[in-house]
Amino acid sequence: MIDQFLAFFVGVGLAAAVGVRIFIPLLVVSISAFTNNLILSNYFTWMGSLPVIIILIVICVFETMAFFVPWLDNFLDAVEHPLSIITGIIITGAVIADFNPYIKWIFALIIGGAISGTINAATGLLRLKVSAESGGKNNFIFSTIEIISAIVLSLVSIFAPIFAGFITAICLIYFTFIIRNKFLSPAKNKD
Repeated sequence: MIDQFLAFFVGVGLAAAVGVRIFIPLLVVSISAFTNNLILSNYFTWMGSLPVIIILIVICVFETMAFFVPWLDNFLDAVEHPLSIITGIIITGAVIADFNPYIKWIFALIIGGAISGTINAATGLLRLKVSAESGGKNNFIFSTIEIISAIVLSLVSIFAPIFAGFITAICLIYFTFIIRNKFLSPAKNKD
């Protein structure tokens, strides 16, 4: 029962990390499974293999380099949004091993997809704001912060899952307000 409870928080934290960067959390999960620090669901044990680790390292290098190009990072945010939702669902389902399959995938769909999608949308909006304010000059700072936060949140999710759930909850509340204020607030008149 405790393992299922912790697996829930591992999935939540990793879904949040996927919302920041897609492939870094996958790499951390893959390495953790390879080193037996994380148990994956039966159908996802392939993620803990050496060929998958090598492929994810190459993908992470390309993703990281691409996000340091000012115009390309904004384009990738738009393209990666649906991918982050799908990856959030998959990574959440992969780490929840001992649940009833129906409950596991309903949870992965609703929680994993929603968390990764919300955080990805908010970081995309923040990147657009940074791009607009600096003409793209400060995007590398934002990308560096994203890389570091994706690595740290992925590791915290695996080794301190309850703390990762707490961090995720705070981020979700903050990012929900960002999205709400951007899209659902009444327009202000400049009269």
